[in-house]
Amino acid sequence: MDRIVVTPHIAIDESELEERFVQASGPGGQNVNKVATAVQLRFDVANSPSLTEYVRARLKTLAGKRMTRDGVLVIDARRFRTQDRNREDARARLIDLIREAAERPTPRRPTKPTLGSKKRRLETKSKRAQVKKGRGKPQID
Repeated sequence: MDRIVVTPHIAIDESELEERFVQASGPGGQNVNKVATAVQLRFDVANSPSLTEYVRARLKTLAGKRMTRDGVLVIDARRFRTQDRNREDARARLIDLIREAAERPTPRRPTKPTLGSKKRRLETKSKRAQVKKGRGKPQID
């Protein structure tokens, strides 16, 4: 059994992937209506022993509409004219998605505005107020 190495800690078994070939729209000339070149790659994220709970949860949020209710990730690849290239493309996109899910995002540290930025904001506010004040009706003395 072959394993697809995603990161040093994550490797997916080939048997966990399910591929279906369907007819694609787009480039292909006369072949487009005869040959099923588009690839639909399905990966059961919910039941995969290769993934940790953290990666599963992140994958679910990153995948969005590509994830079914049952926890199956579906990737459609129909960019190229050949089955092989679409297959490679689907697998590469799956690997990229899992790698992105495996990375822990750096937490945002809240910062306070600088003194200079506060002053600039107040100056532009007062300039704007003067512009608006000048638009009113002229006062008669």
